[in-house]
Amino acid sequence: MIYNDTIIALASPAGVGAISIIRLSGNKAIQIVENNFISIKKNKLLQNQKTHTIHLGHIINNDNILDEVLVSIFKNPQSYTGEDVVEISCHGSSFIQQEIIQLFLKRGCRMADNGEFTMRAFLNGKMDLSQAEAVADVIASNSSASHQMAIQQMRGGITNELKELRIQLLDFAALIELELDFSGEDVEFADRTKFKELVKKITFVLKRLIDSFAFGNAMKNGIPVAIIGEPNVGKSTLLNTLLNEERAIVSEIAGTTRDAIEDELIINGVAFRFIDTAGIRETQDIIESIGIKIAYEKAEKAQLIIFLIDSNKFTNSRTKFLSEIETIKKRFPNKRLLVIANKIDTLLVKEKERLLSEIDRLILLSAKDKTGIDELKSILISLVNTGALSNNETIVTNSRHFEALNNALTAISSVQQGIDLNISTDLFSIDIRECLRHLGNITGEFDVDKDILGHIFSNFCIGK
Repeated sequence: MIYNDTIIALASPAGVGAISIIRLSGNKAIQIVENNFISIKKNKLLQNQKTHTIHLGHIINNDNILDEVLVSIFKNPQSYTGEDVVEISCHGSSFIQQEIIQLFLKRGCRMADNGEFTMRAFLNGKMDLSQAEAVADVIASNSSASHQMAIQQMRGGITNELKELRIQLLDFAALIELELDFSGEDVEFADRTKFKELVKKITFVLKRLIDSFAFGNAMKNGIPVAIIGEPNVGKSTLLNTLLNEERAIVSEIAGTTRDAIEDELIINGVAFRFIDTAGIRETQDIIESIGIKIAYEKAEKAQLIIFLIDSNKFTNSRTKFLSEIETIKKRFPNKRLLVIANKIDTLLVKEKERLLSEIDRLILLSAKDKTGIDELKSILISLVNTGALSNNETIVTNSRHFEALNNALTAISSVQQGIDLNISTDLFSIDIRECLRHLGNITGEFDVDKDILGHIFSNFCIGK
């Protein structure tokens, strides 16, 4: 798609700062700026300058100087959008920003929509759709892990995974379609043995990418960790200690926490989302009962569960605690469980040793004086499989890609079933085309619905 208009937007954060950047893109971008720009070097015309050059001068409105600026020129097709792009670095006054933008709006520009610069880059073939979506993830990344995954995706991670397989599947699809044209002559152009191998390979890759989504989504949004246990075992104190701030109310009164309190902490580049929940106990209080219900719901959705016990009460309630631990394991069989004995600052050495001998893989700490907190952080990191990140493997983090991969897997599974049952080629050729369509939707190689594009880029910030 070729746009005939020129768009403009503030490309740096809104508000006052040292420098602001105003971006224009379109076939008249350079001309519009040149008509309101006077170079420090006389008679320098922007149209005549080379691409990727910077020029000092003034933006003028009639005879009034609005600001001294640096103008960067990126000529098509060697630009982010594939069109002529101009970036104006001006002083970071909100007044100056708006004066320059309003001037160029009057000279023929229009305000860019959310993500329109990146959408033009996609439509002009500068990047595929999955790479375009990764741009938003790079901007939104808040940890080393989420940034690494976004960069890998922006460099064409999932595209590179699927590109060669998709080309091979297209070749087989063409040969099978050709067979249909000669159906009356009982000929085979597609090598069935190689075709079976390709289908198995595609199935393997799709399953691996689909399986990576749970990990990728957690790493992108923060790994949820639910802190559960009886009232007054120190759940809120542990949350406050981990975050190094008074995030949750701490009180000796049982049942203080009645709702889930969430906050994020980055440990060694990995984001963890800690959830402090209401104390679990039998109660007649309706509000507290709702909080306990929410605690179990949060634990159900968490990837890691911290079950906190009061180490001072263990000696007299040993059987009860061991029973509760087994109950938690049975209730959440697929969750990683950390059992932590809190308040060890008041225990004798012999009591600590007994605790460790009674409960398998127990963690001892004192949230109050921060004993054992570093050990807990190390254990949390060890429970996260960062091997895929270290090996720079493709990790799916986008729910749209996840859905397309599942649909492609369903289609290729039907192809495999058709091969196994030795059904007519014309029947599973439909499933081949369906698989290709879903794979193409990830990168935008098939016609993508305008509503889908609108939804994708509406989540971008203006100026990108």
